[in-house]
Amino acid sequence: MSTPPADGPLPDTPLRVAAVQSAARPLRTADNARAAAAGAAEAAHRGARLVVLPELHLSAYDLPGLARHAGDADDAAVRADRARHVTDHRLTPLADIAVRHRITVVVGAAVRHPDGRLTNSLLAVHPGGTVTVPYDKQHLWHDEEAALFSPGTRDAALTVDGWRLGLGVCYDMSFPEHARAAALAGAHALLYPAAFATGTEHRAAVYLRARALENTVHTVFANPVGGPADRPCAGTSAVYGPDGGTLSRAPAGRDATILADLDPENLARVRGRLRMLAERRASG
Repeated sequence: MSTPPADGPLPDTPLRVAAVQSAARPLRTADNARAAAAGAAEAAHRGARLVVLPELHLSAYDLPGLARHAGDADDAAVRADRARHVTDHRLTPLADIAVRHRITVVVGAAVRHPDGRLTNSLLAVHPGGTVTVPYDKQHLWHDEEAALFSPGTRDAALTVDGWRLGLGVCYDMSFPEHARAAALAGAHALLYPAAFATGTEHRAAVYLRARALENTVHTVFANPVGGPADRPCAGTSAVYGPDGGTLSRAPAGRDATILADLDPENLARVRGRLRMLAERRASG
């Protein structure tokens, strides 16, 4: 059994994270990137070092539209190379903001890979301006997503200011083993860009509090507002602490940016009292 992260190093300084909930324009990647850049700049002015936007935010959560235009001149997906880097002029506003403010931006996108696969992925826009694809959604939401996307096959993490950040997308949070694997790999926080439909946000809140508490990590939920008429979203983005308590929560039904400071001293206190990771027993 590997050494649990409860015995591993913690970050030296707090990390201010922003979750941006806003409406995206269906299939308008360039427009959505510009709006996301504006939101990231606002968050940076408020001290954020990490900015998280919702699932498939660059295209909006418009699965029929993505399917109709896949591969043509109006394709809203972005293309990754074999090294999982993205070079797309539509993302220049996001890259410019990341460089200007020395922040990291995580945003959902449909990604076309060199082998033809389309994935529901997270892009990381780094402080140096490069754009990578660190994670592809592993648990696709029923037939609607499975008909369009290929599932991801590997876990992933980012490191920002010494904070190790496990990555997931929406339905991934429903699987405790997904979060536990990230925690055992040393995650201090889990990021979950999502598109939970109106009326289902209570499930997300239960999942995120549970994933935070049982793994003694922070969880970050970025959920949009608006969306397709048959599947709108109402936001309620939130950040939860390692004891499952709410650090910040956005209102329902309107654009909002919430901020929270992830505190390593609080993380140490919680892990000193709640030792589930250190005291877990192998099954079987």
